[in-house]
Amino acid sequence: MGRKGTGRVDRSDGAAAVLGLESSCDETAAAVVRAGDGAVLAEAVLGQEKEHAPFGGVVPEIAARAHLEHLPRLAERVLREAGLVPADLAGVAATSGPGLIGGLVVGASVGKGIALANGLPFVAVNHLEAHALTATLPGIASPPVAFPYLLLLLSGGHCQCVAVEGVGRYRRLGTTLDDAVGEAFDKSAKLLGLPWPGGPALERLASRGEPGRVPLPRPLLGRPGCDFSWSGLKTAVAQAVARLPGASPEGAKADIAAAFQAAVAEVLADRAAHALAMLPAATALVIAGGVAANAAVRGALSGVAAERGLPLVAPPPRLCTDNAVMVAWAGAQRLRLGLSDPLGHAPRPRWPLEEMAAA
Repeated sequence: MGRKGTGRVDRSDGAAAVLGLESSCDETAAAVVRAGDGAVLAEAVLGQEKEHAPFGGVVPEIAARAHLEHLPRLAERVLREAGLVPADLAGVAATSGPGLIGGLVVGASVGKGIALANGLPFVAVNHLEAHALTATLPGIASPPVAFPYLLLLLSGGHCQCVAVEGVGRYRRLGTTLDDAVGEAFDKSAKLLGLPWPGGPALERLASRGEPGRVPLPRPLLGRPGCDFSWSGLKTAVAQAVARLPGASPEGAKADIAAAFQAAVAEVLADRAAHALAMLPAATALVIAGGVAANAAVRGALSGVAAERGLPLVAPPPRLCTDNAVMVAWAGAQRLRLGLSDPLGHAPRPRWPLEEMAAA
């Protein structure tokens, strides 16, 4: 992908663009984002649902092979759609952790190759930081979100309350003691016989149920702090499903799904309220990650934010799940501060957000 530049872009100004690559789990994605105003010039995402559905979850080896097959051409595609060649870019950003190591190696290697071939800076993006900074993408909130803000990171792999104080400046206020909330959605959906990925399927089923018909626990509700626990709720769902008759009507499963979703929303609202009390200077309540696309969760958290006179900032669903726009934007923010990474930077399957400042 090393070609002569078109001469259209001056890398030194805000019109320069950043290529972002995402391959941390089962989405292969690439995007080109203008560094100055965050304009998305092109983006593409390829899911792998068909490949992983027979196994009921992501198979790391299958995911890595799919990234290797599709990511280089996705990068070429978004650059072509943006009307650019690699030499026009301000830099290349690739997710380098946390995530599945095979996919991270593929994405980082592709990004480093493009950067090396064209003399561009390379940014190893922390996937969690990319989620954390999505709220600052121009156009997401009006007026724009200012630091510090409270981030609820809600995904299949993470469930955290984070004080976002600036690019590279994060304080974890609370986290899960066992499972992530997205995992709880997927496991509960599987118990209900729903297809993978379970979160969207469970939300659709819940829309037809009555949550008050099935009593389920609210783990840690009202407890001090803002930690989470979801394993007990998953167990309660399993017990509720086990009590169903052999030929249970679809409505009974819908009631369990609705009860589960209501319990999650109530707990998240309670934990968010406690976290906001721990961060009195917060300018907004921000949610990110796949579970942030759930309408019931958004509704509950919107009420918490409103009670404190704060906006709830929820990116559009396509930017809540794994995507390359957020990776490109995070890369642009780090480049703006003069931060880049050596081509020898090793991808990290575990990369706590609070380590970013030290890095």
